[in-house]
Amino acid sequence: MMDNKDFEVSPAPTDSVSDLDFSPTADFLAVSSWDNQVRVYEVQPSGISVPKTAYSHESPALCVTWSKDGTKIVSGGADKAGRMMDISTGQTTQIAQHDEPIQCAKFLDQGNILATGSWDKTVKYWDLRSPQPIGTVQLPERCYSLDAKGPLMVVGTAEKHVCIFDLNNPTVIFKQSVSPLKWQTRVVSCFTDGKGYAIGSIEGRVGIQYVEDKDSAKNFSFKCHRDDAKNVYAVNDISFHPVHGTFSTAGGDGTVSFWDKDSKQRLKPFPKTNGQICSTAFNHNGTIFAYGVSYDWSKGYKQALPSNPIKIYLHAVRDDEIKPRTSKKR
Repeated sequence: MMDNKDFEVSPAPTDSVSDLDFSPTADFLAVSSWDNQVRVYEVQPSGISVPKTAYSHESPALCVTWSKDGTKIVSGGADKAGRMMDISTGQTTQIAQHDEPIQCAKFLDQGNILATGSWDKTVKYWDLRSPQPIGTVQLPERCYSLDAKGPLMVVGTAEKHVCIFDLNNPTVIFKQSVSPLKWQTRVVSCFTDGKGYAIGSIEGRVGIQYVEDKDSAKNFSFKCHRDDAKNVYAVNDISFHPVHGTFSTAGGDGTVSFWDKDSKQRLKPFPKTNGQICSTAFNHNGTIFAYGVSYDWSKGYKQALPSNPIKIYLHAVRDDEIKPRTSKKR
């Protein structure tokens, strides 16, 4: 764990953690994993977590997202299905379908609309009352990562394409560009103000990108998740703090750091965990940081050993770790 005061979530999944997402209304944590399961835990004020409910896909569950009112969760899986659970009734229904695995799912700020991104090179929009998508967009390549904030949606695909959407006109790609990073995209994550996004690659590097051309002078990239032996690791996840707009990066080196993009500072490096960190999430008010420690498949099946740890931890976030610092005047 990053901090010896962190709380372990149990029981943990039995295979690698693929995604974490907190409810926007309460301290419920949803976890999707490669054991086909989606699990929901209630995090109590003491830091102890209690398993509340779970449901299954027919293949690995790859992503999970909460509705904005906290009453439903949707997950996407390698079974090419999007499945929804109503938290109050415990009922699950299939609400989305693609031709290939669903890598990404996200409830949008616009109404009760869900966006799903798939390896079939499409993004589809779903109104949960209808079995057919209300819109489909062809992507240049397979969807690897997707995030949305306000009217901004960003999709990172294979071959380093980045598609930016204005959700006021959701079925048209507003702007298509190429990642500022040299290597394969692992994650995209929108700024809390919706003015841009962070992008992380397999080569220990993060790009900070603004959408508006007038802000392009503020774009920059930085190295992270590397060690003294010159080993370079993937940036597996980027999570923005909901209050302060600062962010975390987590990597295949087993570390997490908190950063401030505006002052270009690292706010807090955490000690190394004993595994790779695949997924991270802040809760709705940014007081809890969840991180999943499990094998990220960066070394292929030969390193997928039964002895690899599978853990989820909760870190109590202190203001001095995550608050922006006033930049020093030169």
